[in-house]
Amino acid sequence: MVKVSAQKQINRENLLNQGVILLMHQGYHGTGLKEILAAVKIPKGSFYNYFASKEEFCSEVIQHYLNPFIEQLDGHLRDPGLDALSALQTYFAELVDELEKAEFKGGCLLGNLMGEIGDTSDTCRQSLHSAVLRYRDLLQQGVAKAQQEGSVRNDIPAEVLADILTNAWQGALLRMKIEKSSVPLKQFCQQLLGDFFKA
Repeated sequence: MVKVSAQKQINRENLLNQGVILLMHQGYHGTGLKEILAAVKIPKGSFYNYFASKEEFCSEVIQHYLNPFIEQLDGHLRDPGLDALSALQTYFAELVDELEKAEFKGGCLLGNLMGEIGDTSDTCRQSLHSAVLRYRDLLQQGVAKAQQEGSVRNDIPAEVLADILTNAWQGALLRMKIEKSSVPLKQFCQQLLGDFFKA
């Protein structure tokens, strides 16, 4: 019984990993369940043993996609060798490097899905909203810490600055995709974290 349960968990994880890849490159409407199941070698018809619907699957893929970014950012913010502003700058610089290596393909799954199904699927909209708030809240912790350390301006609340970061990053990612350039991302890093945010 334990063995079956463990295999089911592995299959579920594989489905979510494949979901991130396919939804990133093909979108929600361009990705079929048969394609996802075939990619992870799970028999057709068994999808519903793992997820109640394609919408629920997408909802879970959204959170699964975000988790590594949360861990990466949290790791920098907990690094005793970095002040909070440097931690934020280091985190976003790493993202820019990764996007340059990927030749600007994909962008951000959250932003992609917001544009594609954000107002047509309530289940996915709620998951997207939850994911954005998780991300914003962690950025807010970093900004608040930087304000306490005196490196970030404190005339604007940390929550507002975190919202500005979240919104501006998504916009920069969209411009990156159409321009095939990291310039919008580097402007984000320099103009916001390097100039506007500084105390």
